[in-house]
This record gives sequence, structure tokens and C-alpha cells, in this order.
Amino acid sequence: MRVTSLVFTLPLITVATTPALAHHAFGGEFDANRPVLLRGAIVKVEWVNPHTWIHMEVKKPDGTREVWMIEGGSPNSLLRRGVTKESLQIGTEIVVDGYQARDYTLKRANGRNVTYADGRKLFFGSSGTGAPKDNADPSERSSPAR
Repeated sequence: MRVTSLVFTLPLITVATTPALAHHAFGGEFDANRPVLLRGAIVKVEWVNPHTWIHMEVKKPDGTREVWMIEGGSPNSLLRRGVTKESLQIGTEIVVDGYQARDYTLKRANGRNVTYADGRKLFFGSSGTGAPKDNADPSERSSPAR
């Protein structure tokens, strides 16, 4: 009897004491009062949960370059919009508008829109993040009156 209860109790104790990976709210990490507009080439894409990340090399006015990490929606939410890994090829020139991280020393932002050189736009944000309402999220747009 003791061995049986130990077999069932030990996994429960392990799960209860293992730290959970917390998911953050937009306002906890990003500053809605600090919009950014970044131009550059994609150098890396991370297609992982809970957020997709684009790493892009941005040229500063003084000619130096820095790599920014841009957080986007989950891979699943992007796939539902027709975006795949192939939509974000390394070397592709893009413009990202979004919001900078609260820790301004980090080169990190929450991306709302990605614009390609040919003018195509991609909503890169995740719905329901607490980000400012700016009509970038298709679910924010009101439907026409009937």
C-alpha cells in the first residue's frame, strides 16, 4: 500500500514544486508610450511558443548596426493568418512598427506590423495582449454598418 501511494504522490509533488513558465502581459514588458519604427534585414526567426521572434539588423544613423528582437504572435495565430516560416526569410528587408521594451537598454520590441519592401503588410501582433488599440489588430476593426 505504501509503495502504491508513493508512486501516485511523487509525481504530484514534482509537478507542484516545478516552477511554471509565466506568460507576461503586454504592459508588464513593453511600453505603450514608446513606439518604435525599425528598418532592416531579418537575420534569424524563432518559430516557438508562446511567441514568434524576428531578429533583425537595424542600421543606426551613425552607420553602426544593432540586432533587435521583435516579439510577435504565437506560431498558431500567425499560421491562421496565412503566415509561415517561409514568409519570414533571412535576408528579407522589412519595416516593423511596434513598442519598445520597458527596459530601454534591451534592443527588444513587441511588433504590431511587418511591412515588406513591396508594400505588403503583415499583422505580426497577438490579439488580446493588452497592447494599445491602434487598429493594427484585425479584430479591433469595426464592421461596416448594415
